[in-house]
Amino acid sequence: MSSTFLATRDPDGNRAEGPGQKLKRARERLGLKFRDVEIASQTIARRHSNDEFAIALSRLADIENKGTVPSLYRLYSLCSIYRLDLDDVLDWYGVRRAEMPGDAASVQHPATHLVNFRPAGSGEIQVPLALDPGMDISKTTYLSRMIQRWGKLPLMLMDRLDVRNRRYAFIGAEDWSMHPLLAPGSLVMIDESRKKILSTGWSTEFDRPIYFLEHRTSYLCGWCSLEDNTLTVFGHPSQSKGPSAFAYPSQIDVIGQVTAVAMRFDLSRRRRTRS
Repeated sequence: MSSTFLATRDPDGNRAEGPGQKLKRARERLGLKFRDVEIASQTIARRHSNDEFAIALSRLADIENKGTVPSLYRLYSLCSIYRLDLDDVLDWYGVRRAEMPGDAASVQHPATHLVNFRPAGSGEIQVPLALDPGMDISKTTYLSRMIQRWGKLPLMLMDRLDVRNRRYAFIGAEDWSMHPLLAPGSLVMIDESRKKILSTGWSTEFDRPIYFLEHRTSYLCGWCSLEDNTLTVFGHPSQSKGPSAFAYPSQIDVIGQVTAVAMRFDLSRRRRTRS
């Protein structure tokens, strides 16, 4: 059974144009008939050797006039034929790719994991910390009025946040290995250019490099030492878990060094659950 997307009403109470009508206008602007779209979609289907990309006349009519939601393949074909941006058309249907990281952050996973989202064209992403863009992050500031709930974080903040040249990861909701330096649920930024395990150069635990690593079955985050071909991962001494040793590089990969963190401090409920 196919789903439908009906037109809504704007704030003034007028009937808003639905996504089907917007697609119809895009077709009409190009002077295309239903048959033209059907033939064009068949060309795309042949290019991909997949009939799911083809759009029959009756299906196109339902999409435009009855609010039928096109499949992912047909939506791709329509965007290709009409020269539309796929993210814009997804937004017409209420699917906003820029909100995926924020939605993902609202779903807690016990295991530490990488974040593989990339920004949409707007240049901003959803992360678990939003700061007033007017604040001066170079100065100590009273944040109670400036820290907002999950929202959009301009890429210029958090040490020039750059999702194209950095990797991001969430510390698992049950990963206490580096607490209190890295609380469970923290968002960390990883510099992939810093893979070398350093053995000197710090005087306190706050200066010691923290590395993000990938094992066969999991991700790890912690201090590291490398001796011969053995890489040892250390957690924070306040935790009871001892160090873990791996053959390097056959058993474990160094993704990079953690260079920034955004984390929450309301861990009392988790702490009670953990005990």
